[in-house]
Amino acid sequence: MKTAVIYYSYDGNSALAADVIKSALNSDNFEIKTVDSKRRRGLALFLWGGGQVFGRKKPDLLPLPADLDAYDLIILGTPVWAGSPAPAMVSFLSARQITGKKLALFCCHGGGKGRALEKLKALLPGNTILGETDFVNPAKKGRAALEEKIAAWLKTLEATNS
Repeated sequence: MKTAVIYYSYDGNSALAADVIKSALNSDNFEIKTVDSKRRRGLALFLWGGGQVFGRKKPDLLPLPADLDAYDLIILGTPVWAGSPAPAMVSFLSARQITGKKLALFCCHGGGKGRALEKLKALLPGNTILGETDFVNPAKKGRAALEEKIAAWLKTLEATNS
């Protein structure tokens, strides 16, 4: 099964998860990047990110060179911002309007996924969601722990897809 992992990562957690998935599945990985590349930290990040979510902002994105029709399975990954998928992921899904695909979803967070996965699924009508999972602070917990959790999740996806 040809697989693409499409993810947005601000602090590297979703990128780490996507890399572990790539190692396990030999997937093609595509990172969503915003035109605004300014890096914010601390309170500035909290205020800016919250403003993005609550203001329902859809940031401008750099082109993503992925032909989604070429993939049997698309795995979407996002950090959680204010209990929601990151605005960059929302912007990507609004522009691409993926339909008729088999999808799997993951999110990364520091202590609460909120309704991020439910909100992500709501943006994906007309698709088959094979599974979803979340990862708490994957970069802090280490790659080995993440590899174990992802391996177990991928087995459930395989069983669901059979």
